[in-house]
Amino acid sequence: MRQFDALAGYPVPETPRYVGPSLRTIHNRIIAAYRDKELYDGDRNSGYGGFHYDGRWGPIAQNMAKEYRLDNTSAVLQVNCEKGFLLHEFQHLYSGIKVCGTEISEYAISTSMESVRSYIQYAPFTALPFADGEFNFVIAIGAVYTLNLPDAITCLKEIQRVGKGKSFVTLASYETEEDKRLFEWWTLLGTTILREEEWVEVLEHVGYTGDYKLTNAKGLRLIEDKEASDGN
Repeated sequence: MRQFDALAGYPVPETPRYVGPSLRTIHNRIIAAYRDKELYDGDRNSGYGGFHYDGRWGPIAQNMAKEYRLDNTSAVLQVNCEKGFLLHEFQHLYSGIKVCGTEISEYAISTSMESVRSYIQYAPFTALPFADGEFNFVIAIGAVYTLNLPDAITCLKEIQRVGKGKSFVTLASYETEEDKRLFEWWTLLGTTILREEEWVEVLEHVGYTGDYKLTNAKGLRLIEDKEASDGN
């Protein structure tokens, strides 16, 4: 188990993201919770504000393939694969690679890239429909921390079970109470937000052997919108 940024090279915002208690409200979180069109292709305060293929996952796939020694004989699973952009890039790199994805959004599956749509299936994060040790590499970006703690533990156990030991997950984290507040203002689906040492204890508890990256206010460049906060 190690902390490692397998998403190095993913575009980061050039300007800070301003957040506050009145910018993303419970109304926006209710909308996002359905994980349908509004989350992916609706208003920015309720989701991505338009989730389209733009090639940004190409370099990520290349870096992951090199780091985790993937090739035409490999099998890769992405939990919470959304519209399949990363799976498409792996398939572009290696014509013989086995790619699979799981999703809990029917909308994401129905609007996923045609090149990989047949390899994506509806399945909960806590019950992956695959055999033990089926995949050389398992990816879960933005999935684990959207669950409550018991389900997050189950999800991590499932990732460990279906893989051969190599995996990469992102986890919501904070260092100070201010960091936590900023992240909570920003996130729409984040549920389990822990300090790094707490996540390490969880990972050790489930016997996790893969890599993890902490998603936090600093990395997201979150800054409090004072006007929004004062007006709440």
